[in-house]
Amino acid sequence: MTTAHDLFTLALEPRPERSVGQGDLSLSLAGAELVDLLQAGAVDLDGDLIVPGPRPDLDDLLLRAAASALVRTVPYESVEDWLWRRGRDLAAAYQAAFEEAGLLTRPRRGLLGFGADHRMELVDTPARRRAQSRRQEGEPVLGALAAAIGIRDGGGPQDDAGPDGEAVATVLAAVHDAVTELEAVRQRRSIENTAFANVWRVP
Repeated sequence: MTTAHDLFTLALEPRPERSVGQGDLSLSLAGAELVDLLQAGAVDLDGDLIVPGPRPDLDDLLLRAAASALVRTVPYESVEDWLWRRGRDLAAAYQAAFEEAGLLTRPRRGLLGFGADHRMELVDTPARRRAQSRRQEGEPVLGALAAAIGIRDGGGPQDDAGPDGEAVATVLAAVHDAVTELEAVRQRRSIENTAFANVWRVP
């Protein structure tokens, strides 16, 4: 299983705090895929630009799709641009993959399992236990990606890129910034919508 798979698993674990939003999760999944591609030697970073390397033999279908989606011509894509482009609807793609693999049970009404009506259930599998173990052990890269989307119940430090170096640290920082930007957009829209609604309430 990949870091992205483990992250998606953690996002669907039941917890008392608010559910993880699709947009936040999609951005963090795109970051997790990029970390996996870095660790597989499929890409390198030149500053914040993603420089494609050899095409590795990847077992995971979604990670292969991520490798195929890389911009392979100069000027290369920035990490930020990758997160927004690759992250579009990525959470839904992982949900579909989990369902197809039998890792996720679908609710009776077939609603997407995010938000207040979250009723998706993870199947108890070795892959799920592995993701839980990584979280409990405080694995720093997975912990940082999870923390970016509000999952902070891990068991160790989450602000260190660990042995993976500066490139992974760059990706983790970009994920945090993108999620923060998305939240700012949400808040701005909420304020604008409230202000618009109040106009119609003025006597």
